[in-house]
Amino acid sequence: MSTPSIPQSPLHQDPVHGKVVAITGASSGIGEATALHLAAHGARLLLGARRRERLDALVARIREQGGEAVAQTVDVTRRDQVEAFVGAAVAHFGRLDVMVGNAGVMPLSPLDAGRVDEWDRMIDVNIKGVLYGIAAALPVMRSQRSGHFVNLSSVAGQVVFPGGAVYCGTKFAVNAISEGLRQEAGADIRVTTIAPGATASELFDSITDATTREHLDATLPEPIPAAAIARAIAFAIGQPADVDVNQIVVRPTAQLL
Repeated sequence: MSTPSIPQSPLHQDPVHGKVVAITGASSGIGEATALHLAAHGARLLLGARRRERLDALVARIREQGGEAVAQTVDVTRRDQVEAFVGAAVAHFGRLDVMVGNAGVMPLSPLDAGRVDEWDRMIDVNIKGVLYGIAAALPVMRSQRSGHFVNLSSVAGQVVFPGGAVYCGTKFAVNAISEGLRQEAGADIRVTTIAPGATASELFDSITDATTREHLDATLPEPIPAAAIARAIAFAIGQPADVDVNQIVVRPTAQLL
């Protein structure tokens, strides 16, 4: 993955510059690409994931390129850890402008396979992880009278397909939760859902059902790079405060669903 270049215009003219952004699932894929892209545009970053060594390497890379980032280990299925994660952003930077709920898992399988442990994991990470982020960050943003939630959904939050019933359900839930938050948040807090299609990431590695994996390999187009999703996130964040980009769908041109 290529590293985003530093913008040629002065950073103070970049609408992302100076924003404090917390990103979950930042150790790889979309989270990592988003961290690199936003750092190149002058954002101040708190990066969270379970794999601390990956986070530390990413922070070092960002700092070497002149960016500002710190790492905090976080398991989004643990409410106390998500609260500590948001608290670390406020403690280090004095505020939190954007909460990017990116952590997710996708162990697709037919319901007949009965992989209940995997269903539980998807519900815990994909739904509860987003809710815990909202619960922790919303009071901070209320007190600031400003803030922005960016929640990662999926095209699977718009259509249902065989083998994806539970995963699709979690992403439909992310859409519903995000829309409810938008309606309740008022004029001070923005809410965006990003719905990626086939994107280069580690999500596919979590699929343990061989038949489902073979079907996806045969039907999905070549995935787009994670940097494409990072650019969409930056676009939403960079809008003026009175503009709320509510949903962005980004997928390969050749992807039908």
